[in-house]
Amino acid sequence: MESTIQDTLINKERFGKDFTWGVSTAAVQIEGAHDADGKGESIWDVFSAQKGKILNGDHHQIATDFYNRYQNDIDLVKQLNIPNFRFSISWPRILPNGTGPVNQAGIDYYNNVIDYCLKQGIEPWITLYHWDLPYALELQGGWTNRAIINWFTEYVTICAQCFGDRVKHWMVMNEPGVFTGAGYFFGIHAPGKTGIGNFLPAVHHAVLSITAGAKVLRALLPEAQIGTTFSCSYIEPYSNKPKDIAAAIRVDALLNRLFIEPILGLGYPAELSVLKDMEKYILPGDHDNLKFDFDFIGLQNYTREIVKYSLFTPYIQASLVKAKERNVPLTAMGWEVYPAAIYHILKQFNEYPQIKKIYLTENGAAFPDEADDGKVDDPKRVEYLKAYLQQVLKAKKEGCKVSGYFVWTLTDNFEWAEGYNPRFGLIYVDFETQQRIVKSSGKWYADLLR
Repeated sequence: MESTIQDTLINKERFGKDFTWGVSTAAVQIEGAHDADGKGESIWDVFSAQKGKILNGDHHQIATDFYNRYQNDIDLVKQLNIPNFRFSISWPRILPNGTGPVNQAGIDYYNNVIDYCLKQGIEPWITLYHWDLPYALELQGGWTNRAIINWFTEYVTICAQCFGDRVKHWMVMNEPGVFTGAGYFFGIHAPGKTGIGNFLPAVHHAVLSITAGAKVLRALLPEAQIGTTFSCSYIEPYSNKPKDIAAAIRVDALLNRLFIEPILGLGYPAELSVLKDMEKYILPGDHDNLKFDFDFIGLQNYTREIVKYSLFTPYIQASLVKAKERNVPLTAMGWEVYPAAIYHILKQFNEYPQIKKIYLTENGAAFPDEADDGKVDDPKRVEYLKAYLQQVLKAKKEGCKVSGYFVWTLTDNFEWAEGYNPRFGLIYVDFETQQRIVKSSGKWYADLLR
């Protein structure tokens, strides 16, 4: 009976006829063909070739071979009744050196992907930057170099001119908090830089590039829907002690507010005292150039974080209480399964009056899936998706301006520093043979969208 009630609660019609359903992917994680047809090196090509950077020594040189199998995979999107397919464009596939001569083979490839989506009745949603910076630009400082604003707008201009006649939904960047934090502070993602002196300019230049790129899209494609996406974790204090509460506020400012608030014209969060050092990178006119009136914001939520005061943690005096230490349900990533997190994040962002529309552009879970006699049964993922969607519906019924939901992700893929170990897909991939098997979660999602 309980299962029937759950299924009724997340019946597609309950979300309304105008609610958008989709699935999300990223070029580095699926395409492979890392040096094919004139593509230049990306920071992930270089980073993953370094010993010890990727779990099990994995690399994305082949990944799921989407570059060669895109028609088959888009056919699977159609088979699963998914009407919207979010994918990213690889900057070094378009501009091998990051700037300068265009690689026509890269343009042709994405034209083919877009055209095949449309042929199959699937709406393409493009992410312009999903972390694969051309390595030639990283050699010049990457996101720490203010010149990247011009490099990025050149790239956006080319994409808008080449694909804008058919693509109606654009996301400028994916999760800037992750690629600046993991790549330019902790060094655990490409390009592997560390320290506050790299992080702060990378943050500021990323914000300026997001809005500069959005302005290019608006000028060239006035009818397009333009957004950008943010990774968000619901933050709760470990206790009611004032120091824990204050620590949670700082972490929320860092993880959830650092990028959205300047883009909305609110400036950088005052709760982060370390941002005072940002002033050296802020030039006259920057504050006005930080903001843009987006048509929508993409939010990506998987879990919550519990935060406590930590005297010895530099800059924010806060630390996370790891989920595995809290005796809670976990995914294969070690993240807590906490469906209410997505509800609270929607409510939190809904409070910004400047945000017109919210899409949940990623939500999903990794579990240790295994193929058995040509089938993959993943009941934990089905229950995860059901439970999170119930919370999305709850927020929507309470008036949150949430207009769509995209599952992460279509196929098992290259999961950055975790290699091929975590499986997030609705479709199982045997990485030795590239065989695809639709999981029970994929069949469930297809039934939901039928």
